[in-house]
Amino acid sequence: GCSFVLKPAELSPSTAILMLDVLHELGLPAGVANLVTGTGAQVGAVLSEHRDVDLVSFTGGLATGRKVAAAAAGTVKKVALELGGKNPNVIFADADFDAAVDNALNGAFVHSGQVCSAGARIIVEESIAERFVDELVRRAEQITLGGPFDEHAETGALISAEHLGKVEAYVQSGLAEGARLRCGGRAATDADGPGLGAGHFYLPTVFDQVARGMSVVIEEAFGPVVTVETFATEDEAVATANDTDYGLAGAVWSQDASKTQRIAARLRHGTIWINDFHPYLPQAEWGGFGQSGVGRELGPTGLGEYQEAKHIYQNLDPQVTGWFAQK
Repeated sequence: GCSFVLKPAELSPSTAILMLDVLHELGLPAGVANLVTGTGAQVGAVLSEHRDVDLVSFTGGLATGRKVAAAAAGTVKKVALELGGKNPNVIFADADFDAAVDNALNGAFVHSGQVCSAGARIIVEESIAERFVDELVRRAEQITLGGPFDEHAETGALISAEHLGKVEAYVQSGLAEGARLRCGGRAATDADGPGLGAGHFYLPTVFDQVARGMSVVIEEAFGPVVTVETFATEDEAVATANDTDYGLAGAVWSQDASKTQRIAARLRHGTIWINDFHPYLPQAEWGGFGQSGVGRELGPTGLGEYQEAKHIYQNLDPQVTGWFAQK
């Protein structure tokens, strides 16, 4: 079977530890599922370089993914990299308006945007753009932040103070480049909710009047920040959505099935959702184009990443070939 060593992120190891405990309680043989904790420099690098490791599958940031690939090259092992994205959510004027707004909120702000497939780029048809952004902002301002034990919380904190600082710097760069801030744009305080000022909470943030090439449009924030761009034609929608170095996931919204199929076929992203955002299916392959990584997880293709093809040939009726004459 495919025995493995799991190294969770050093800031969030608890769920992985609990999962391994459950696997062992269910009777998985010793040595099949293994776990080591620690930092990427201490543990991840060693696993990537180790001669006895046949495959490294990494999910994380682009810079770290490059280091993993370089470390794995020394032993020419297989590598699967899922490195995040800057994912477009393309919304046509004939889309179900309420469903599109609701799913745009979910796509951008679930887990405070700390999702590799977050719909951080909303690309909406010009004729409904003003109405759409107004409703998106109204709904975003109503999102309830809170801790993991707050039953009323709809989304939570950023993973660390350091990451909060990165998101804040990202937002400030957008302001400096001339993007218009419609809501959010700062860390939460106690005025926004009891105890929020003591945590790493950041308000859901919406920018519009952005330009292609701005850092907030092309760089992954991995936080609750969304930009809104507009288009007039199908070709413009496709060109805008594909104007990224990433290519993990994206969505298309329209009640015209032929239109959604045309657009989906032209988008250079590993997963395209039509009239939905964030449905994950274990039977479907997951992975991206471009700097979103190489290889796939999930589905038959994902399982194949963890296996090696081997050809065994058996001749049931051996014959003298006669290729070389007997002398």
